[in-house]
Amino acid sequence: MQLRDAPWLHDLALRRVIDALTVDGQSPRIVGGAVRDALLGIEVADVDIATPLVPGEIIRRLEAARIKAVPTGIDHGTITAVVDGHTFEITTLRRDVSTDGRRATVEFATDWIEDAARRDFTINALYADPESREIFDYFDGQTDLKAHHVRFIGDADQRIAEDHLRILRLFRFHARFGQGAIDADALRTASAHANKLMALSRERIADELRKLLSVANPAPAVQAMLDHGIFASFLPEIVSEAGRKLAHLIEREQLTASKASVSRRLSAILPVDTAIVEKVAARLKLSNRLRTDLMHLAANAKSDQSARQLAYAIGLENARDIILLNSEHKNWREELASLQDWEVPELPVKGGDLIAKGLRAGPVVAKTLQAIERQWVAESFPAESRVREIADQLVAGTLRDDKKA
Repeated sequence: MQLRDAPWLHDLALRRVIDALTVDGQSPRIVGGAVRDALLGIEVADVDIATPLVPGEIIRRLEAARIKAVPTGIDHGTITAVVDGHTFEITTLRRDVSTDGRRATVEFATDWIEDAARRDFTINALYADPESREIFDYFDGQTDLKAHHVRFIGDADQRIAEDHLRILRLFRFHARFGQGAIDADALRTASAHANKLMALSRERIADELRKLLSVANPAPAVQAMLDHGIFASFLPEIVSEAGRKLAHLIEREQLTASKASVSRRLSAILPVDTAIVEKVAARLKLSNRLRTDLMHLAANAKSDQSARQLAYAIGLENARDIILLNSEHKNWREELASLQDWEVPELPVKGGDLIAKGLRAGPVVAKTLQAIERQWVAESFPAESRVREIADQLVAGTLRDDKKA
């Protein structure tokens, strides 16, 4: 079978790299996700390249072609080519010498089948010649791709022993490419080895979790992970109804054409408890931005404020997320609609305005501004004329109190 023609195959930057690595008419091969996605007819985001050339020779040939070569993973045979603003990951064919489930010691090889055998799933072990477009499929990955079946290459126990992260990758790839039940052997093996996830860095786990929650519908996969004890070692706080809550959220996302949000979806499967959220964020070493968003969502999950009031307090995106997450909110569609094309306003009264009305500069100005803001928000952001009325009333009251004192 041949790879169908696609614009990315004619990309000039890619052609320069291919030409630089072609030896005696033998081209390197495009490998993995680019081949898989091209066969599925979906957009190819990244193009990875495999070659029998050793890293030193890859660098020499790239530099001779005036292509920048970055030794991003040279110990494992990976060089990144940077050309015309594009990057291509180039890896020498390899075989594993030893592995502890976290990292592997490899030797460079020249056998394509040997290189394919060390990969995770059959659908990811596809190679294509960029010149002839011939596809090399050593483990029947194309059949699995057509059947929407995610299957480990060879022995599932061995594949997971090589890299424990493959436990999580199983569920992510099934959520993205699979249909129906998860491969029974893979599921059994993943469940049996779930405790080995404890040996992985929190960063790797968090990155894989983010990727899982970013697919179109991760709810069934999340439920399967919950049912088979996959979360126990790194996210024991996950709620028992995680799959149902996530499915309900995704239904709302689809109804409103809302883009997937990791913070929103992660909030759906965590308890509404800021202390627990903070604990999870610290354990998984989440980014400050994601941690802040999760805290906002947990702290305001049960708020009775309107969507616009929430948006004023914690931002438009977080307000949208809270409305989508609140399964008990009866008018959630109308609330979301109220945020459409709405810009969060600024309080139209400043401290100088209050001083001009007779207040003495100092703490009383700040206190009065806060009172004006609270009433302005409570009245759903009325026009400036109304804010001036509120300010006049509060300033007058403060001045009367000062005279009495």
